[in-house]
Amino acid sequence: MEKFGIRDCNCASLRKAARRLTSFYDGQLAPSGLRATQFAILALVNEMEEVSVNAIAERLGLDRTTAGKNLRPLEQSGFVEVTSAKHDGRQRAIRVTKAGHAALKVAVPLWRRAQERFEAANGPEKAAALRDTLRSMEFEPQ
Repeated sequence: MEKFGIRDCNCASLRKAARRLTSFYDGQLAPSGLRATQFAILALVNEMEEVSVNAIAERLGLDRTTAGKNLRPLEQSGFVEVTSAKHDGRQRAIRVTKAGHAALKVAVPLWRRAQERFEAANGPEKAAALRDTLRSMEFEPQ
């Protein structure tokens, strides 16, 4: 049988690295009760103050269904609330609750520590270069 060079597969390599990095951040954030994906969404909603599911999906590179699915545990935990948007009562908006702010107060120092540990292990220049490279990746020829 022909060998396909799976070790050189960009997708497989990136997915493996993403799983390892997510596991690392999940472990660092565990004392807060938040997983890395939940922290990212909660921090984004906090940063944007009032945001739609579509805006969350767009900012995090998710489809709307996945963003909504990932929001559900945060809403069930009372960390976010879904209400009528201030600018248009017909639209729905997500906001961080007092409980969500309390969760972030615990999680942010843990996240910062994870960032510092990752950069200490890999070097701050290499970590910054990685973020820049990932942001600039093209997936189809121009």
